[in-house]
Amino acid sequence: MNINRLSMTLALAVLILMTAPPYEPAAAQSERGNGQTRQQEKVSPDLRERTRRNADERVTVILQSAGAWSAAHDGLVRAFGAGVKGDFRNFDMRAVEVPARVAELLAMQSEFAYASLDREVKFLGHLSLTTGADAARKMTGTSSNYDGTGVGIAVIDSGIYQDHKAFTQASGTGTRINVNIDFTGSGATSDPYGHGTHVASIAAGNGLIASGAYSGIAPNANILNLRVLDGAGRGNASALLAALDWVYTNRVAHNIRVVNLSLGTVAIDSYRNDPICLAARKLVDAGIVVVAAAGNEGKALLGGKIYGQIHSPGNEPSVITVGASNSLGTDARTDDVVTTYSSRGPTRSYYTDLAGLRHYDNLLKPDLVAPGNRIIDAQSAGNYLVTTNPLLDANVSGSATKEQMYLSGTSMAAPVVSGAAALLLQANPGLTPNLVKAILQYTAQPLAGFNNFEQGMGQLNLEGAMRLAKLVRTDLSATTPLGAALLTTTTPPTQNSTIAGTTFNWGGAVIMKQTFVTGLNLITKYQKVYALGVLVSDGVLVSDGVLVSDGVLVSDGVLVSDSIITSSGVLVSDGVVFCGTGVLVSDGVLVSDNIVFGDGVLVSDGVLVGDGVLVGDVSDTADTVLINGDPTTSMAAIPDVTVAAPVAPTTLAATAASTTQVNLSWKDMSANEDGFVVERCVGATCINFAPVIQIKANGTTFADTGLTKATTYRFRVRAVNAGGYSAYTSVVNVTTKSR
Repeated sequence: MNINRLSMTLALAVLILMTAPPYEPAAAQSERGNGQTRQQEKVSPDLRERTRRNADERVTVILQSAGAWSAAHDGLVRAFGAGVKGDFRNFDMRAVEVPARVAELLAMQSEFAYASLDREVKFLGHLSLTTGADAARKMTGTSSNYDGTGVGIAVIDSGIYQDHKAFTQASGTGTRINVNIDFTGSGATSDPYGHGTHVASIAAGNGLIASGAYSGIAPNANILNLRVLDGAGRGNASALLAALDWVYTNRVAHNIRVVNLSLGTVAIDSYRNDPICLAARKLVDAGIVVVAAAGNEGKALLGGKIYGQIHSPGNEPSVITVGASNSLGTDARTDDVVTTYSSRGPTRSYYTDLAGLRHYDNLLKPDLVAPGNRIIDAQSAGNYLVTTNPLLDANVSGSATKEQMYLSGTSMAAPVVSGAAALLLQANPGLTPNLVKAILQYTAQPLAGFNNFEQGMGQLNLEGAMRLAKLVRTDLSATTPLGAALLTTTTPPTQNSTIAGTTFNWGGAVIMKQTFVTGLNLITKYQKVYALGVLVSDGVLVSDGVLVSDGVLVSDGVLVSDSIITSSGVLVSDGVVFCGTGVLVSDGVLVSDNIVFGDGVLVSDGVLVGDGVLVGDVSDTADTVLINGDPTTSMAAIPDVTVAAPVAPTTLAATAASTTQVNLSWKDMSANEDGFVVERCVGATCINFAPVIQIKANGTTFADTGLTKATTYRFRVRAVNAGGYSAYTSVVNVTTKSR
């Protein structure tokens, strides 16, 4: 905007505010995304409704600019008398407070792209064995444990009780919570509500309580505590945007590779316009895996199934949207089911064209499911949830810093997948978010009797995902040609897994837009949709109302399904047709009223499949899910008892194998260690030892590589278990070869 235009706008603003006409919908220039151009309205439906009810009511809106936000945009906002409540360094939007009528007028200006309400954000509410995490941490062919070391997981939630023992370093002292920041305005980063602590421990709690019974999926990952929900579990979109903005700015400094969002807001705006979705997409394009809970609104008050209640930002195609499964408290997976309350797809967020016609996104979601029913994990001391619902207390310890609690919901399932993503990224740091998503989906286990709207591609299988991730080439880039070898081997992995004695097939499919694709080439040949800056869903397009492979981002040998399937429990593509994908791609209209889907659920457009507004009894049901979950058997509460520390290893020996490698060996004297910690320092008399690696139990050798030639190192080793550490071995000195 030039100076003359700004001056004219400032002069007109007062006149507009004084003589503004009755409300009329603001029209937009075009829809953004995927190279498409469609005329659409520029005001969200809920903001329009607020304006209709009371045009003078002061509201806080998220205002998006058309192009990069500049000082001229700030001047225009001030000219309309709007107060800026929040700005974002990395997103072209502001949170502004104005009368509803004025928000509409601002949106009418060509400098702005979209205006939406600053909506309320709220929670959506034995793991290591049943998910395959135990197997994944100790992959055959390596002496190391995969535990998330070095990977940063940002937990954006209600805060974290930082004194809980679940968040200490492996030594039992110090903390892995590297950052504590409040975005609620209270200045506190603790967890008076009790949700965030539980979520964080599922993703990254250590195994030092009750002999590892409540170990998180990535128990040595670094945690970033970003508090956006208050003591009642409520927040707003602008606080969430501020937290995501901080993550983007600080992602490199803290190696933030995963963001967990066990919260959300009603998905009204199409993901192309929703400010939270746009912010999440920017993080994904920067290499951060964003994991979101699907929501807990899959069941009506009287128990019937409801479709189309995926929350924002779970409706964003670039994020990994997670539904909740129920392990029924067993480690074996033969009895696992999808919970009754887990939100089902398709996504029903939409945009409205200038003729008033709604165009629904209708994306196939969730992406996969993970255990989320009556999960026991860390309890924040004196939190609101346990205080008002004492039965949530698992009573496993007399110490507040070790106590655990029950919670249920997709809020609990999401951090299972966040922890899984951290393990994959530790094993192969070069994986893009799209590759992480594709690997998790392809290796997932389809649960028999549930359709793709309920379970996506199936239940998380971390054993298979890790095995596949470790085979993916580490030199992939944006210039890697379509169809190039994806793996470091010409022999693809066996496409089944065994967890807790149960052997099952991988589903073998990946979601793209309103359907899924299958084919071995998904894991043997490089697909351009795995790169940064694109969507996995960009691999298919609509041709004459039919979804087909685009042939540019996806190679030959990838097949596009024409149906949503109720699984037989074998492959994703096996089972009974639930509905054709054609009903999802026909100009955003799902199905006509009074069409009955295969499982007898009435899907009436705008009634059971919501049109962006929560059905009343669904919302009521969601608030009880966190407390009650599904009333089935669940994981057992294991008391925290004192475990004897292991006996120290002996006879440590070190040999220089080359200019860069030292081989260590020792004698295992303990019968109850969980592993051995190798420590090293540089110099013949050094004392500043630092951990190098934790070797799995019963290990007695380690090859330390990447050292400097002709340099003296000192080594020592000690055993570790839930009871603590043993004494060290004697220190040994060794000098690498000079040539």
